[in-house]
Amino acid sequence: MEALGALGALALGAALLLRLYALLYYNFVAATRCRNAVSLRGKTVLITGGNAGIGKATAVDLARRGARVVLACRNKARGESAVYDIRRESGNSEVILMILDLGSLNSVRSFAQTYLKSEPHLDILINNAGVFQDGQTSDGFDQAFQVNHLAHFLLTHLLLDRLKRCAPSRIIILSSSWHTFGKINFRTIHKPVEGMWKALRSYGNSKLANILHARELANRLEATNVTCYAVHPGSVRTEIGYSCPWWVVWFLWFVKTFKRDCDAGAQTSIYCATEEGIERLSGRYFVDCHPLEPSSQARDDHMAKKLWEFSERLLGLTT
Repeated sequence: MEALGALGALALGAALLLRLYALLYYNFVAATRCRNAVSLRGKTVLITGGNAGIGKATAVDLARRGARVVLACRNKARGESAVYDIRRESGNSEVILMILDLGSLNSVRSFAQTYLKSEPHLDILINNAGVFQDGQTSDGFDQAFQVNHLAHFLLTHLLLDRLKRCAPSRIIILSSSWHTFGKINFRTIHKPVEGMWKALRSYGNSKLANILHARELANRLEATNVTCYAVHPGSVRTEIGYSCPWWVVWFLWFVKTFKRDCDAGAQTSIYCATEEGIERLSGRYFVDCHPLEPSSQARDDHMAKKLWEFSERLLGLTT
């Protein structure tokens, strides 16, 4: 009887573990697929950080749809390797590399100038690149704040007239559910931090800034036929944590079973770039190919406007 009781307990434990795994899998791993077959022939797409992870998976899909895809990458060798892979996987030779370092505002300005001279069209801008890292950029700003928000804010500003000229056009800004842990403090948000715990808070701050940017941008783009969307890709196995200390990398490796692959993580970006009829949802936050209400602070229109003006001042875009 005791043996039967032990077997019963083991069976119950196994059943509970399977139930827990299924719950985690369907909530955090399995992603809704973008199932439309919209063609992008004749369209040009610009993706930051398109050489790896979610950006590369997004680029493959959009190239398969016939788009001309421009990868904006910091590392030339990795970018060239990604171009080769994407061309091979998509069967589309219209995939090119342009060098962009979001950790340098001069690089953003130079990139935009080169792009506007060499590329006559811009139909979809995907602000995909991101970092989870402490320290400061060459411009003296916090790494996460500049790379994840400020440099993309500048890039969007510099390319906006081209997007308007090519309208209807779209802007996709990658954010994260980590925005719920973010806070906009204008005294400190742009200042460099040291240590992983502070970097984690800084990452959340930048992801909150991404949603607020999309929200205010949508307000300013009304009646222009340019729309924008903030996207949470889900919990994805990417390289974003590879610059972290060994114990963080180990933890990320340990939990990778409960993370999506990059193809699954790219689905909402692809959806917002291609789905017809979502223009009325400009400025909204999307998860698993559906609009979702973000945290209350991410819906604060007054804060979104203040962040916009603060970002402009930091970049010298206002007198």
